[in-house]
Amino acid sequence: MTDPRPPRILAVDDDPDLLLLIRSALQGEGHQTLVASDGRAALDLIREEEPDVVLLDLMMPVLDGWGVLRSLADRPTRPRVIVLSAKTADEDIARAFELGAAEYVVKPFDPARLLGTVREVLDLTDQQVTTRREEAISTHSRRDLAS
Repeated sequence: MTDPRPPRILAVDDDPDLLLLIRSALQGEGHQTLVASDGRAALDLIREEEPDVVLLDLMMPVLDGWGVLRSLADRPTRPRVIVLSAKTADEDIARAFELGAAEYVVKPFDPARLLGTVREVLDLTDQQVTTRREEAISTHSRRDLAS
């Protein structure tokens, strides 16, 4: 039997305008949407609300996205994480996947594309997430070495 509740998505970013845009787009798709403006608040919401997906900025005050990813790595069960970042260096992308990201979206992004990425990540099996993560690490690590 499938879960009758709509997917629960947590958006984490220190830009309130971006959070409003993301929340509006996600709610328009029928997702339950939570927001946090820093990593510490995000970890509290993850513990309390158990979202299915976390949209995570890397550069934030209090606790950055790297710290959130490291904290989630220690959890036996965790949500799938889509990193949303202006960081485009292969080393940053590879690091995000090494720390458990399921996908990486570069800012600025098209809201419709983000919604497609959320749908895609929700539909993946755990094995598919692992395979995609390994491929991304390999691809971005090779690019970093070639530079």
